[in-house]
Amino acid sequence: MSPLYDCRDESQLLAGMRAARQAIARGELVVMPTDTVYGVAADAFSPAAVAALLAAKGRGRQQPPPVLVAGLSTVRALVSDLPEPIERLVEAHWPGGLTVVLPAQPSLSWDLGETRGTVAVRMPAHRLALELLEETGPLAVSSANLTGKPAAVDAHAALGMLGDSVSVYLDDGASDRGVPSTILDATPLAFGGTGQARILRYGAVERSEILEILGDRLQPEPDEGAGDSA
Repeated sequence: MSPLYDCRDESQLLAGMRAARQAIARGELVVMPTDTVYGVAADAFSPAAVAALLAAKGRGRQQPPPVLVAGLSTVRALVSDLPEPIERLVEAHWPGGLTVVLPAQPSLSWDLGETRGTVAVRMPAHRLALELLEETGPLAVSSANLTGKPAAVDAHAALGMLGDSVSVYLDDGASDRGVPSTILDATPLAFGGTGQARILRYGAVERSEILEILGDRLQPEPDEGAGDSA
C-alpha cells in the first residue's frame, strides 16, 4: 500500500515532502492538495511519467493534463507568448483557481498528449503545492480521480480510486472549496491576435471577474449580445 502522509503533523510533513520529491524525480506519481481539489502530479518533462498519470486516471492522450507552476516567471519559459491582457488577468487571480491555455514554447522537450501546440498553466494557492513546485519545477497535474468519477476533495478519496498507481499521498485535510479551476482558452489573443478568449470550463473564478479585466476580449455568452451564435 502506498504511504499516505498527514501533512498537518510536522514530522509527517517533512517525511512526506521528501518522499514526494523523490517520487517525482523517479518519474512516479504523487497525490497532493491544491486550493481547488486534490491533484495527481507527475514530472511535466517526463513523457513516461505523464503517460503513467493518464493511465492511472483511465484517460487518453486526447485529454492532456494542465501544468502547475510556482510563479509567473516559469510561465514565461513555458509559453511562446503571454498577451498583455492575460498577464494582467493572471496577476489578479494567481495564485488561485484560474487555468489559462496558451501557445507552448515549441522548443520544450515534453509530451503532455495531444495538446495541438498549447499548454494549460496555473499557479495554485496552496502552501504545500507551491513548496513542492518550487523544488521539482513544473508538474503535470490532473484531478486525483478516475475519469468519470467525482474529483477527490481529500487524500483518502484519492487513495480509494488511484491506489498503488500513485507512489505518495500528501494529506492536508479536506479541500476548502472542492471546486475545480476555471479554464480559459487565451490562444486567440496570442501574437497580437484580435480574437476573443473563451471559457472552456466554469469553476473557482467567476466569469464576471474575467470580464472585468478582459472586457470585449472575452467571448460573449449568448445572453450578452452574441448574435445568433448557438
